[in-house]
Amino acid sequence: MALIGTLRNKMGIGVVVFVFVAIAAFVLGDLFGNNGVLLNRNIVGEIAGTEISLEEYQAAIQEREANYLLNFGRNPGEREMTSIRQQAWELLIVRHAIEKQYSEVGVSVSDAEVEDLIWGKNVDENVKQAFTNPETGQFDKNRVLSYLAQLKDMPETSEPRVRWEMFQRDLAPGRIRLKYENLLIKGDYVTTAEAEREYHNQTDVAEANYLFVPFYAISDSAITVSDSDLKAYYNKNIEKFKTENTRDLKYVSFPVVASADDTLATFQDVIKMAGELKISTEDSAFVTRNSDNSNAFVKYTAANLPAYLSDKTLVAGELMGPQVENGAFVVSKVSRVENDTVYSARARHILIKWDSDADADKKAAKEKARGILKEIKGGADFALKAREHGTDGTASRGGDLGWFSSGQMVKPFEKAVFDASKTGVLADVVETEFGYHLIDVTNTKTNKAYYIATIERAIAPSDASINEALRKAEAFATSVSGMESFLTNASKENLIIREATKVGSGDRSISALGEARQVVQWLFRDASTNEVSSVFDLQDNYVVAVMTGEVKKGNKSLEAVKTEITPAVKNELKGQMIIEKLKTATGTLADVKNSFGSDATVYSSSDIRLNVNTLPNVGFDPQAVGLVFSLENGKRSNPVIGETGVLIVELNNKTIAPAIADYTPYKVSLQQAAVGRNYSIAEAIKDKANIEDKRYNFF
Repeated sequence: MALIGTLRNKMGIGVVVFVFVAIAAFVLGDLFGNNGVLLNRNIVGEIAGTEISLEEYQAAIQEREANYLLNFGRNPGEREMTSIRQQAWELLIVRHAIEKQYSEVGVSVSDAEVEDLIWGKNVDENVKQAFTNPETGQFDKNRVLSYLAQLKDMPETSEPRVRWEMFQRDLAPGRIRLKYENLLIKGDYVTTAEAEREYHNQTDVAEANYLFVPFYAISDSAITVSDSDLKAYYNKNIEKFKTENTRDLKYVSFPVVASADDTLATFQDVIKMAGELKISTEDSAFVTRNSDNSNAFVKYTAANLPAYLSDKTLVAGELMGPQVENGAFVVSKVSRVENDTVYSARARHILIKWDSDADADKKAAKEKARGILKEIKGGADFALKAREHGTDGTASRGGDLGWFSSGQMVKPFEKAVFDASKTGVLADVVETEFGYHLIDVTNTKTNKAYYIATIERAIAPSDASINEALRKAEAFATSVSGMESFLTNASKENLIIREATKVGSGDRSISALGEARQVVQWLFRDASTNEVSSVFDLQDNYVVAVMTGEVKKGNKSLEAVKTEITPAVKNELKGQMIIEKLKTATGTLADVKNSFGSDATVYSSSDIRLNVNTLPNVGFDPQAVGLVFSLENGKRSNPVIGETGVLIVELNNKTIAPAIADYTPYKVSLQQAAVGRNYSIAEAIKDKANIEDKRYNFF
């Protein structure tokens, strides 16, 4: 005891200092860390230069939640909340980016316009539907006014009044957005010159011969792609490589699965329950109380029995199982068997259709059907004949229709099957509106109803199995400290290393992991390249990840796209080699072809048009089509690099369509195309709004 007292006295100051430093580190980390209060100031992002606070975002979420509650009469679950949070973010984009554009161009909606949408000349479609007189089928303004008068007498918090105010509040934003978009759309004007050019694009025709040498005429081994070649291509096409901020990771998972002991324990539990079910006199209550499944007591007919019961003779009081169905042990008891009002039967058929309603065609179809029936009666296999001759969707499964109940088949077919007193092929074909049927009754009609009581127990991992998976994951996580040790140790432990690339900050799932928002949050909030995570609990898996790389918002680096652009650079180099070889050849296109070799081909077309952008046998190549129309009759082009190879074009004749008096149809066509492009107005505004989404710090 004296020793302990001495240590306490000597170490007291040190302990106090240590505790103080630890607390200070914790507080400062909370204030200044990646998710610190002072650094983030509760900011969830930035839209068009405006910082979006957590409070504003949560208010938008609550607004959408309230709307969900009004529409569905219940609070949203977590799955719905994911969608609601995204809707709230889009709502803030509208408020801070899109609506800002309205004031800049002077677009607004007055109170008088809102009234006009409710009971004026331009009534909103939703209002029209809600206040249409059922007797006249016409919108009734007086019904609107009467309803609004009733709302005034209701409490402000009443559901009808809240619902109406939310609806009315959305009328003005909807109208102002429509006015703004119409302003832009109506600003599109097609000139007569543009219409005339479109007319010629569609109607001018060129006849040409062209020699084509595909890039594969030069092997990859014949060229060398240098860094300067890649850089030149990258700089020339840099606009193609725009990207949002994404991150990459590798991960290993430790699945939480039921052990053999867990399976045995579940099996023993089900056996015990089965014994109690066998002697139960209140089957419905017993299975509802003891089963994992929600539909534990169900009435079935022969037509809808579960697969594991459909091939059994069901007798009241009989117990079946346990058997494994969809990862669970299942025991079923036939609680009772009764006669029902609905009959069911099972059959297979071969349908022979006639070509037309003409008597001759019907006769031919009937003779064919009877000929097949004769073969089947002589010993031919029904299923094989169905696959050979059947003309409907059942042919691939041997004509099997499965079980069907009264009213599901056309009358002549149903009568033939339900009238059968025994199974087997019917003596003659049956005519219906669809054709002639050869019918094999596989189960005669029955009206038996089976009340089945089922106990289902999922084969789930025990706490011991869960803890074992967690122990392995934590042991792995503590044994690694970076990318190299992560990969080395994972390989030693025979763990499968999976990779996820181009993960965005708003993603909720990761490749094979499914829902993994917490991993994404770590990746963007806390991780850095080569940093290993702690253990993530993803319900069925424990996961340990390492961040492997990041692409910043802007343009991808040359290094990031090197693999992507190398094939295109190779084609450019091959194209230049092909051109050098073609330049040495002279004579006709056929002579040039022969000089180059078997990989060169000469084609011709008499219907080349500017608006098509393709050449027969070459494919999509707008540059080549433009080259055709740039030539004078009888002239030949120099070799040019196209989309898939090198071409030399020789123009035989170019027919320019004559001028017409009215280009209005072409003007209208261009105008409609311009209107169609304006669907992306909002996307264009969002693209220029410099949106920075940092919601991963909170959600």
